[in-house]
Amino acid sequence: MRRRLINSTLAVVLVVIAVFGVSLVIVETRTITNSAQESVETEALSLLGSVEASVLEQEPVDADALADRIEPGRYALIQVPGRPDVALGRPIDGGVIRGSASGDRGETVTVEEPRSAVTREVGRTLAVVGAVALLAVVAAVLLAVRQANRLGSPLTDLAETAERLGSGDPRPRHRRYGVPELDRVADVLDASNERIGRMLTAERRLAADASHQLRTPLTALSMRLEEITVTEDLETVREEASIALAQVERLTDVVERLLTNSRDPRTGSAVPFDLDEVVKQQVEEWRPAYRSAGRAMVRSGKQGLRAVGTPGAVAQVLAALIENSLMHGGGTVALRTRVTGNQAVIEVTDEGPGVPADLGNRIFERAISGRNSTGIGLAVARDLAEADGGRLELLQAHPPVFALFLSRTAPERAEPQKTVR
Repeated sequence: MRRRLINSTLAVVLVVIAVFGVSLVIVETRTITNSAQESVETEALSLLGSVEASVLEQEPVDADALADRIEPGRYALIQVPGRPDVALGRPIDGGVIRGSASGDRGETVTVEEPRSAVTREVGRTLAVVGAVALLAVVAAVLLAVRQANRLGSPLTDLAETAERLGSGDPRPRHRRYGVPELDRVADVLDASNERIGRMLTAERRLAADASHQLRTPLTALSMRLEEITVTEDLETVREEASIALAQVERLTDVVERLLTNSRDPRTGSAVPFDLDEVVKQQVEEWRPAYRSAGRAMVRSGKQGLRAVGTPGAVAQVLAALIENSLMHGGGTVALRTRVTGNQAVIEVTDEGPGVPADLGNRIFERAISGRNSTGIGLAVARDLAEADGGRLELLQAHPPVFALFLSRTAPERAEPQKTVR
């Protein structure tokens, strides 16, 4: 592209020089020639006046006096009837420019100038025109190179940006070049980079969330199926199968929830629901895993609470907290429900070492973990809570106390607090 720009610019300049330069040379040549012709004719008239004065006074023509009145290098011939011819200067060999003037008594004055003098003047003019043309060509080349670099470098840079985008690097470069058309292309590429970057981030996030969130219900489901395989009691099989079917339904809800959040994480489907049922379901689902680990689960607090949220999402938040306590905590895990203001609160605590002091609330950030885990579970749990207008907080680090806050519906009937083991 640079070569094409340089060649096209140079071609335009050469055409302009050819058209205007040749025209200028022709005009200047004619001007110089006409000027020389007028000069010799004017000189001839001037000499004729002196000659006529001498003839009227019947005096001889003074050649020495008239010789000082002609330009150097010219030749003049004065002819007066009845008198000898008077020559001024030396005769000229070769081509001449001639001017003549005649008087009333037959006097004739002829002035000649060498055509070579005119040719030299034309040559000087051609040299000046040629020098100007050369300067114009040099300036055109420099301007063409500068313009080619100004246009070629941005295009190369934009091509590299597009290549990076195609290779999976969607980071915008935010470079502008001072050319409106190229800046427009750069704006579009940067916007596309940002849009593709968000899409890739959402896809990676969906994959990470799906792998993490599906692991828990699949693990619970496999545990129920193992219970079915080792028992011969038909009633136990039916009970475990019923629980397994319920877990499959929750698994389907998890998948739908993940897909909904991947399209718009702000989309919620909050409805009033019985909080006790969700807590009870989670305790029953996780108790076998805690029993296998030699640990206990208890639930206590206010009963009969109704909250506003998505039951499946609340179940997933509690599952993430319970699994977090199973993996990183210790001792008994306690789920406690209480009321504060117009909110229902579910607290999950254990007797483990708690959250490291250097993490604090950063424990909810993605890829942040104090126990070499993925660092996704708590981040997803907070997103799920916020999607329905709730919030998930770390109330205490030692021992760890996580609290899920949900909006309440109408005030519930007061019931005594109970502890279930």
